[in-house]
Amino acid sequence: MSETEQKTEVTNLTTAAFDGYIGQEGLTVVDFWASWCGPCIQMAPQFEKAAELRPDYHFAKVNVDEEPQLAAKYQVSSIPTLAVLRDGELLGMAPGVVKAKELVEALDKLAG
Repeated sequence: MSETEQKTEVTNLTTAAFDGYIGQEGLTVVDFWASWCGPCIQMAPQFEKAAELRPDYHFAKVNVDEEPQLAAKYQVSSIPTLAVLRDGELLGMAPGVVKAKELVEALDKLAG
């Protein structure tokens, strides 16, 4: 990897770190998922690809089995569910698998 290439990390969030992470300036996307969920496993490489395509945005995952209080706080009723926040404010949520290209296009529109 060259110095000009950025490897964007997808952060695994706990309840303790959640508020500080989503409070960052800019767009943050949170993937609510579980290890036993087939569609979540399909979503994982798409989410990681989106993070690589848009290193200026923040990407994080929340395992709903390990952090049920966060899933309850955001009323996650199916997984995977993506939550999009700007400067800590929830803009919207969407359940289901989304391709990386579609996700970054939607995020770019929100970033305006």
